Amino acid sequence: MAKRDYYDVLGVGRNADPATIKSAYRKLAKQYHPDRNAGDSSAEARFREATEAYDVLRDDQKRAAYDQFGHSAFDGNGRAGGGFAGGFDSAGFSAFGDINDIFNAFFGGEARSSGRQRGSQASRGEDLRYDIEISLEEAFSGAARNIAIATAVACATCNNSGATPGTKPDTCDTCGGAGQVRRQQGFFSVLRTCPACRGEGEVITSPCKKCSGTGRVEKNKSLTIKIPAGVDSGTQMTVAGEGHAGIRGGKAGNLYIIIHVSDHALFIRDGNNLLLQVPVPMTKAALGGEIDIPTLDGKLARVSIEPGTQSDHTLRLRGKGMPQLQASGAGDMLVDIQVEVPSRLTAKQKQLLHEFATASDAHNPQVDEFHNRIKQFFQRK
Repeated sequence: MAKRDYYDVLGVGRNADPATIKSAYRKLAKQYHPDRNAGDSSAEARFREATEAYDVLRDDQKRAAYDQFGHSAFDGNGRAGGGFAGGFDSAGFSAFGDINDIFNAFFGGEARSSGRQRGSQASRGEDLRYDIEISLEEAFSGAARNIAIATAVACATCNNSGATPGTKPDTCDTCGGAGQVRRQQGFFSVLRTCPACRGEGEVITSPCKKCSGTGRVEKNKSLTIKIPAGVDSGTQMTVAGEGHAGIRGGKAGNLYIIIHVSDHALFIRDGNNLLLQVPVPMTKAALGGEIDIPTLDGKLARVSIEPGTQSDHTLRLRGKGMPQLQASGAGDMLVDIQVEVPSRLTAKQKQLLHEFATASDAHNPQVDEFHNRIKQFFQRK
């Protein structure tokens, strides 16, 4: 039977880039791998066909020869004519330049060395997370917080070894100290972490009584955390080395501080800007004047209200917002004016307003514009 075109085998175009070719091969390899299709000769043939096509198209030289001469550029074994290296072994697998491609395709991991590993390997300690809630004022000016965390520290009795002082761990009988055991997986011989020693290569037969063989003990630790000005909810701070202690002398993990800024009674934060809604009496909005408003640093700022100011008019106070985190400069403070109509009037006030309404020829642009739209609406009827 004539061989199918390699591009058709992988289901890609002739101008496909290497990443597309690799992705297509992985999908086919996972679908037709013999371990997933035991006894299915058709699936095994498709697997070999896809592997052969990938071995050629993944290599620039082989692909160029194939594009020019087709299958005639190779002998029946998939080997390149004219001195191309590679091809397939007796089991039908291509001689990949990077064996990790195979393991990534089938098992989602990397190939590991079969050499003997050292026992009692050091490993990094786990990270810790601590959530802190602060006020908007603290986020504005920065703050210092004392926190208490429960963390694992190195056992002083066994010096982090996990073994009773004066003893030492024994070589694992299951893996012979390698930390890995070999397992046959179809055509492959795969290394797995030893289940007896969990990859350590050694087994503690006389565990330390203080730490029960873990090499670590729990301890409450107090720390002072300095929170910089400008932080926002979701800001993450890293305190290196303040996580759990490492195992067998490994490096300690980190402590991650997650900031949560609580809502404020007056201000709404929008990035580095601060929003403040300010009610203004109708008379002041009409006549104009000055008002005092608070700022987040605990001071008062005086702003001018122009005559005829309407609701939702915004005043901008530059530089009165939140400071930039770990940078110079600050956002703005946006003052949203809300004109308030009095809800209760005395008889005298009502009389004055009636006089104003009858004698006034006041300019009300929004009212005038609305009336014009009403007229246009009825004129179209």
